[in-house]
Amino acid sequence: MQGILRIFADKRAITPVLSNLLLMIVAVAAMSIAATATYVITTNLRETMGERLMIEDVWFNNATGVNRISVYIRNIGKVPITVSTVYINHTRQYSLKLSLGLEEHGWLNITYPWTPNSLYHVDIVTSRGTHVGGYYKAP
Repeated sequence: MQGILRIFADKRAITPVLSNLLLMIVAVAAMSIAATATYVITTNLRETMGERLMIEDVWFNNATGVNRISVYIRNIGKVPITVSTVYINHTRQYSLKLSLGLEEHGWLNITYPWTPNSLYHVDIVTSRGTHVGGYYKAP
């Protein structure tokens, strides 16, 4: 009986047990943080890679007396998109934000003082940073 009490009274084994326990807690916490970070990064990457849109048509019109460039775009990707910025000839233009769900399409109207027979570079940027653009000649 004295031998058993002496084992429980011995304090020398507590330090290795506590250090092993602390090491396991730190390892589990680090792996939890790594797993969460990996999930967030891959989800964002998957959405960015699944984002695709195309410019189907560009119209230069001044039917209302105001020169406008109307761009017809279609979401052909796997995630919804939001057009955040439009650049014409590498200059940012004011336009309303356009949100398109899967397989949706719509017109983006930009007020811009275009001149006939001139070449314009239209670049559309989404909120995730995807660019689509090209050169278009005014009639």
